[in-house]
Amino acid sequence: MPATPRVLFICVKNGGKSQMAAGLMRDLARGTIEVQSAGTKPGNAINALSAESLAELGIDISAEKPKAVTEEALQAADVVVTLGSEAKITAPDGTRYENWDTDEPSERGIEGIERMRLVRDDIRQRVKALHAELTGT
Repeated sequence: MPATPRVLFICVKNGGKSQMAAGLMRDLARGTIEVQSAGTKPGNAINALSAESLAELGIDISAEKPKAVTEEALQAADVVVTLGSEAKITAPDGTRYENWDTDEPSERGIEGIERMRLVRDDIRQRVKALHAELTGT
């Protein structure tokens, strides 16, 4: 792993979970990890509830824009993380790949900001663990 590992978070629309993971990692890493996010079929905007749930932690992703996964981004990444089972990618040979099947509170009837807080907290724990592993802290 290089001195500054590069992590690429991917979901389908790149408006919610992957943007949340990227925002959480940027906040935690403070430059010790390069972070990008992308989508396999990017949407048009950041999910407002995703942005609101991170704003509660002092993290602002409201200016982010969904973007497509590129071959260049995949090649540049040391770690590729897909969030959810819908995003399908092929990580380059030699690139560490993980899939995070995150909590989905809507399956339990939990919606709105309460749902998004639970999703955020699940992703946050996973981001903390990945950060600790990559930085040795």
